[in-house]
Order: sequence, then C-alpha cells, then structure tokens
Amino acid sequence: MELGEVYFWTSTIVMWKHLLKQDKYKTIIIESLKELTNRKLIAVYGFVIMPNHVHIIWEMLEKNKKEMPDSSFTKFTAHCFKKDLAQYHPQVLSVFKSEKYDRQYQFWQRDALAVKIISKQMLLQKLEYIHLNPLSERWNLAKSPEEYTWSSAKYY
Repeated sequence: MELGEVYFWTSTIVMWKHLLKQDKYKTIIIESLKELTNRKLIAVYGFVIMPNHVHIIWEMLEKNKKEMPDSSFTKFTAHCFKKDLAQYHPQVLSVFKSEKYDRQYQFWQRDALAVKIISKQMLLQKLEYIHLNPLSERWNLAKSPEEYTWSSAKYY
C-alpha cells in the first residue's frame, strides 16, 4: 500500500475462525482504528466487522515509525486478542498457535487484500458492499445496514 492512496482492505482471521463474533474483539478493532485515526496515521471512510473478517476503506496518511499503519493495526489487535484469550479463553488461544519461526500465535491471515480505489464510483460500490455484508443470506446479522452496530453504515 502507498501513503496518500485510498484502499478497500480486507483481512481475515486464520482458518476463517469466528474470533470476531464476540463484541469485545470487535471493540478492540474499533479502538485500534480510533487510535490510528487520532494519531493522524489513517483516515477511515468506511468499515464493517464481521465474525471472521474485516473490510475497511481507508487511507494511509503517515507511517507509524517504520511500518505502515495496516501493519500496526494487525499487530496491535493480535496482541490484544492474545492477551484476552490467554486470560479468559486459554483453550481457544491454542487454536491460534503458530508453527512459524517468527511468532507464537497467528490471528490474521497473511497478505490482506488491498485494492486501490481509483474512482468515486468504485468507492461507492465498495462502501455499499461492506454496508450490505451483514445483511447477506450467509450472515443475516441485521435487517438494515444502519441496524448493524459494527459498521460505518449509520454514519452515511
């Protein structure tokens, strides 16, 4: 990803596990987005948090020291997930044990999907997609986009 560009970004929990089903994990995501926004590292234009993935339309404004904000986001949220699971759900934490040399646990799949937004039409299409995601037959999490708490739909 490049600074100053807007992206439709999707990151998925490893093995498509429904880790984000609990509100406390969705709150970790919201808090991370707020922190990065308050520090003027990102601008968020839309989001939805699903049980096993997130979609975000955002712009990377500044690096967080040497790393891009999306890396800071996944590292911070993974750290918080690990801390909570170790304390309250150790049996679930073991599901995320990693065999990789550089980490003990892995929560996010590698290589999140990042699609550069190249037009207003594309931005509106992706925004509609993420806001309708909770209503899809597969998820059936709400009756209207604005009703789903874990989405930016209510702000539009």
